[in-house]
Amino acid sequence: MRMITDNLGMIGAGLAMTLGIALLAYAGALVVGTLIAVCRVSPVPPLRALGAVWVTIACNIPTLCLMLLLAFVAPRVGVPISLFSAAVGAILFAGSGYVCEAVRSGINSVAKGQIEAARALGMPFGLIIREVVLPQALARTVQPLVNVFISCLIGSALAAAIGVHELTYATQQLNLHYAEAVFTFLLSGLTYLALAFGATRLGGLLERRLTGGREVRA
Repeated sequence: MRMITDNLGMIGAGLAMTLGIALLAYAGALVVGTLIAVCRVSPVPPLRALGAVWVTIACNIPTLCLMLLLAFVAPRVGVPISLFSAAVGAILFAGSGYVCEAVRSGINSVAKGQIEAARALGMPFGLIIREVVLPQALARTVQPLVNVFISCLIGSALAAAIGVHELTYATQQLNLHYAEAVFTFLLSGLTYLALAFGATRLGGLLERRLTGGREVRA
C-alpha cells in the first residue's frame, strides 16, 4: 500500500488525464457521429456516400494506428499536433464511426408514419431530423452510446504508447520502479472496471428517465 500512498499524485494525474481524453473524445464522437448518421440517411446520394466511407474507415483502422499517424506522421507533413490532441483525435475519429451506426439504428427505428406526417405538414428534412427523429433515436440508443463511451475510456490506455501520461502510463512507470506488475496492473484494471461500471449505471438511469421507465423497443 505504501507504493500507492507514495505515488498518489502521479496516479491521480494519470487518472485525470485518462478521464480528460475519454470525455473529450466521446463528446466529439457524439457530435461528429450524429452528423455522419444524418448524412447516411440523407436523401442526397453524395452525403450518403460520404457517410458510408467515413464509417468504413473509422471502424476498420486500429485506433493505435490512427494515434501513431497523428502523433508522428502529421508533424512531418507540416501539421503540428500535441500528443494529447493526437490521442483525443484518434479516439474521437474511431468512436464517431460507432456512434454513427448506433444513431442510424435509432433513426431507422422511428416509425415511418411519423416522418410521413411531418412531411405532409411541409416540414423540411433538416427540421424533421432535428425535431422528430433525433430525440427519439437518441433516447433509444442510450446504452449503445454508453458502450461507445466505455470504448473511448478503454481506448485512452493506448495513449501510453505515444507517451501521454495517463493512467496506464503511470502504471507502467510504477511497475518499472517497484517491479510489481501484478499488483500495479490489477489496480489499474480495477480502476477502468469501476469507471466503466459507473458509466453503465448512469446510462441505465438516463435511459429510464428518458423513456419514463418503459422498455425501449426498436
